[in-house]
Amino acid sequence: MSPSAILPETTNELVNAGVERTISKTFPSLHLKANGTSPPLAELDASKLTFTKNLSPKAVPAPNSPEVWSQSVDHMITCQWTSTTGWQNPCLQPYGPLSLMPTASVLHYATECFEGLKLYRGFDGRLRLFRPDCNARRMLGSATRIALPAFDPEELEKLIIALASVDGEKWLPKSRPGTFLYLRPTMIANAAALGVQKPKAALLYIIACCFPAFDEPNGNAIDRSHTTEAGIPAAPTRKPGLRLLASKDDMVRAWPGGFGSAKVGANYGPSLIAQAEARERGYNQILWLFGKDGEVTEAGASNFFVVWKTRDGRMQLVTAPLGDKIILDGVTRRSVLGLARERLGGELEFVERKFTMSEVAEAAEEGRLVEAFAAGTAFFISPVSEIHFRGKDLEMPMENGDSGKYAGLLKTWLKNIMYGREDHPWGVVVEESSFSS
Repeated sequence: MSPSAILPETTNELVNAGVERTISKTFPSLHLKANGTSPPLAELDASKLTFTKNLSPKAVPAPNSPEVWSQSVDHMITCQWTSTTGWQNPCLQPYGPLSLMPTASVLHYATECFEGLKLYRGFDGRLRLFRPDCNARRMLGSATRIALPAFDPEELEKLIIALASVDGEKWLPKSRPGTFLYLRPTMIANAAALGVQKPKAALLYIIACCFPAFDEPNGNAIDRSHTTEAGIPAAPTRKPGLRLLASKDDMVRAWPGGFGSAKVGANYGPSLIAQAEARERGYNQILWLFGKDGEVTEAGASNFFVVWKTRDGRMQLVTAPLGDKIILDGVTRRSVLGLARERLGGELEFVERKFTMSEVAEAAEEGRLVEAFAAGTAFFISPVSEIHFRGKDLEMPMENGDSGKYAGLLKTWLKNIMYGREDHPWGVVVEESSFSS
C-alpha cells in the first residue's frame, strides 16, 4: 500500500516526496506488511500501553464554572520516538508537566501538530467518540507534513480510546448526560539540539480537559448597534449567531502550496493578533478571505458554509473546496456534507467550489441568501448572524430565530449521533474500564 492510499497528496511535488520518504522510514510496515518483512524500527503499538495511576486525583468542576476553562483530567498518555529506536512503549500516567530542553526543536521551529475531538456522555448513559478514525488519519498527514514521524492511525485511535475509557467514567458522570470532554492528541519535536533539520526525536501525548460549549444559540455575537433615547451608544448586548469580520486584502491566513490543510500550530499563532483585535471591535471571529477576488476560506478556525438560491431558483449548500490545501479537511465539515447529501438530497444541491465574499454580498442584497454557518469541533455548528465586509454589515437570515433551518437540522442530526439518540457508525462507543495498575 502506498502513502497516498491513506494520505491526500499536497500540491507540491517536493513535499509529496518528502512525506513519502518520512513514512517509509518511520512507518515502514505500510510498505512491508504485504510481504511479511519486519520493519527495522519499532512502530507505535497501543497493545504495549503501560499504566501508572494518579494517586492525587482532582475534583470534577461544576458545569459552566470558571474551573472548566483550566481543568484537565487525571491522566494523560505519552509516547517517545527517536530516529534510532522508533516508538517506545506508550504510557498512561498522571497528568502533569512535560520536560523539555530549551533547545528543543518545537520551541524554535514550530515542529508541532495536534488534533481536537470530543468524548460525549450520551443520553443513553454510554460514552462515545465521534469519528476518531478521521482525526487519527488527519494527524498522520499533519505530522508528516512537518517532518514528524509517521504512525499507524489505528494505533493512535486505540490510545485515544484508552484514555477516554479510563477517565470518562469520573469526568463525564452518568448524572450529566449531554456533556463532553475535549481531547487533544499532540506531537512535538523534542530533540535537545538546535538546527534547521528533520527532528530526530518526538513526543506524542494525549490529554483531555473540560471545555465550555461555544455553540450556544445565545451569547455568541455582540450587538453594539443599540443607542439610548439621547443617541448615546447603549451597552453591548448579546444576540444569537456569530458576528464575523471579513479580512482585507492585506491579510492572509493560508495560501496554495502552503500548509493550511495541516493542523499545525504555525497555522494558528500568526492569526491570533488579528483575531484578538476583531474581538475588541465586537466580532467573534475573522472570516478569512484569499486573493484579490476575496475567496471565502474559513471562519476563524472553522469551515464556513452558505445556503443560497441561485438566480435560476436552485437551492445550494456551498463551501470552499479542499483542492488548493488552503483549508482544513474538517471532520465536522465532511460530516455535514455527508449527512446533507444523504438526507437533504431532494432539497439542496451540494457544491464544493471557490466562491467570493462579493457573491455572498450579492446574494444577500438580492434576497437569495438563506443562511450561513460555521462548522468545527470547538464551535460545532454555529449560525452566522452578521458579516462585516468592505464597510458594510451584511445581515445573515436565521429562519428559526437563533439559527437557520439547515444549520438547525444538521446540528440536531449530529448531536443525536454524538449523544446516542441515533445509532450510527460514526458514534464509536467507548467501554468504561476501572483503572488497571
